[in-house]
Amino acid sequence: MRFADPGIRPLFEEASRWQSWLNVEAALAKAQAELDIIPGSAAQTIVKQAYLEKLDDNAIRQGLLRTGHPLVPIIWELARVCGDEAGGYVHWGATTQNIREAGDNVLLKTAHHTFIKQFAEILQALADLAERSADMAMAGRTHGQHAVPITFGYKVAVWIDELIRHTERLRALEDRVFVAMMGGAAGTYASLGSQGPEVQTRMARHLGLSSANVPSRTHGDREAEYVTTLALIAATAAKIGNEVYVLMKQEFAEASEPIPAGTVGSSTMPQKRNPILCQDIVADAARVRAMAPLALESMLTEHEANRATSVMMRDALTEATISTGDILARLIEIAKGMTLDPDRMRQNLDLTGGMILSESIMMELGTSMGRQVAHDLVYDAVEEVRAGRTNFSAALSNEPQIQKHLGTDGVARLKDPSLYSGLCRDMALDQAKKAREVAQELASHRR
Repeated sequence: MRFADPGIRPLFEEASRWQSWLNVEAALAKAQAELDIIPGSAAQTIVKQAYLEKLDDNAIRQGLLRTGHPLVPIIWELARVCGDEAGGYVHWGATTQNIREAGDNVLLKTAHHTFIKQFAEILQALADLAERSADMAMAGRTHGQHAVPITFGYKVAVWIDELIRHTERLRALEDRVFVAMMGGAAGTYASLGSQGPEVQTRMARHLGLSSANVPSRTHGDREAEYVTTLALIAATAAKIGNEVYVLMKQEFAEASEPIPAGTVGSSTMPQKRNPILCQDIVADAARVRAMAPLALESMLTEHEANRATSVMMRDALTEATISTGDILARLIEIAKGMTLDPDRMRQNLDLTGGMILSESIMMELGTSMGRQVAHDLVYDAVEEVRAGRTNFSAALSNEPQIQKHLGTDGVARLKDPSLYSGLCRDMALDQAKKAREVAQELASHRR
């Protein structure tokens, strides 16, 4: 593993999930005691005993085998260690999905804060990269072909702009997604009566979550929104990863992910320096995007609950969250350690002998003879070059109308790529500034 583990995978391991469910049981007991639904002494005992290390792991596992139920054996064990009196109030008025979803949402919120911190780190690193490469001229490519000159900093500005929008999406969904519901068997509050909504509100507050407006067990839009947002993030990361992957090819050799000394690219080809981080991002991003259709499909829950769609949604959310953490960790390494080769960029920029500046010449000519006439003249010069009859400079010099309007010096000036990169520098520096501002906000973000 060539990146710092963000710590998201352990959140969704069995022990962590079980403890999160116990935390919900404790929060539920506290909320109910505050409303005199259960004795305060019982709530204190439940809160004190709701730790996995206090329960009999073997008894839980035997119960899981016997019942096939993911939560009941844990409830039995918690009730046992709480004693007969307090144990009778464990899981009062709740149903399994209430507990599991609330617990999972606490874990998801923890992962979410990790994403926010990762974005802050990525944006800070990309700000440095944008500033470093703001004036680094290279070939802009459209449809895989040379288009007009850009700077590498402009390319980074595009990445920053897109990533900032993803941070806005993540922050905007927090109140919608991180909720707790405690409506009971069918989400009707029948088991808790008129106090049900207040129990839910207080329990949610103890867990650091919002309270559901209608505690239906069929709502899947919150989780689906989160998964699809992660899919958008993954798609952007894959675009960046694939771009660096392409630019690492020897045929381009303009940029590279960091490759620490001692890295082995192949067991048989000593020269190999493979884009491991980039390839892993592309692969993991495909996995995240594949979870979006599953999450959307999971919204089609019939009647008041359906275990099948709950399982589908939990799988989609877990896979997407873990993989996104890995993707962002790799992106941090790339953003911090990317190496650039401005000399190779310039060599590639000159591959067409100046034809990448055709638009520049056409626009200058167009001021005196009209754009279409100018376009046709430059096009004809390009065709002469493509036919192998001359080079671009000679083709332009041999055209009387071009010579008349521009002269040799004018043609030479217009073939300087550093003078035709538009506002690339300005956009690179502007996005670098915005990236730093957003990174600072994210670093202090608390919800």
